[in-house]
Amino acid sequence: MSDQYHIDKARVRASFHRAAGSYDAAAILQQEIRARMLDRLQLVKLAPTRILDAGCGTGHASVALGKRYAGSEVISLDIALGMLQQTLRHYPLLKRLLGNKAPAAICADIEQLPLQAGSVDLAWSNVAIQWCNDLDQAFGEFHRVLRPEGLLMFSTFGPDTLKELRAASGDGHVHVSRFIDMHDIGDALVRAGFADPVLDVERFVLTYDDVMAVMRDLKAIGAHNASAGRPRGLLGRGFLARLAEAYEQFRDQGKLPATYEVVYGHAWKPAQPRHAHASDTAAVTFHPRKKT
Repeated sequence: MSDQYHIDKARVRASFHRAAGSYDAAAILQQEIRARMLDRLQLVKLAPTRILDAGCGTGHASVALGKRYAGSEVISLDIALGMLQQTLRHYPLLKRLLGNKAPAAICADIEQLPLQAGSVDLAWSNVAIQWCNDLDQAFGEFHRVLRPEGLLMFSTFGPDTLKELRAASGDGHVHVSRFIDMHDIGDALVRAGFADPVLDVERFVLTYDDVMAVMRDLKAIGAHNASAGRPRGLLGRGFLARLAEAYEQFRDQGKLPATYEVVYGHAWKPAQPRHAHASDTAAVTFHPRKKT
């Protein structure tokens, strides 16, 4: 049986390529998550010489990491060429921050990183790994390219993300991607060979006047439905009317909510290789769930 949630990477690439010009104006939540990740990085003792920004989008994290670790080398990687073209607008600033080292921009998939093993000290990824079909493969690639004692820091979306849209659009098709639970993410980190994984969750609720505003925001950032079980062809007026009617059950104080469950994580590649087995136990730290 085919996986209805399998992600069509060609569709993901095309969607984000088209949205590159409108992304920054609409990606308010992504900007906030990036800021909170940067705050978390202040607590980590790290002096990287090479940094991978995986799923770099329009390049703002690449610039922020270049400022924080001046003189390092930053590799900006994204699946969508349009996003990398936006990132290259920061090229002169990045070059100055990096001591005239030429920053690298690579168009590639996180699940198949075109980098040498043990070549980066910090692998950073802000809300990108939810577009991976195989989380074990993605974490395995991060582990491979990190040097011993290198750090993986990431954010992604958890299963309560867009729960209102999922509930309102129940017509037998997949309208919202499948998002992975924090505990399953922790298990995948251990299987990949990472040490001391730490994960925590925050919830954000964005509010809108109507359901079409929700859909416009998702379109503006390129977050189109790319799952195998998505409805084919254009959604008709009948579906949109039913969606709007069903979404009304969530209206609160005059606004429609869109919930995002954000999972933050970081883990280290140990100095000595370790391989997880079915009988292994490993400590994964989960922080209490917070509401925002």
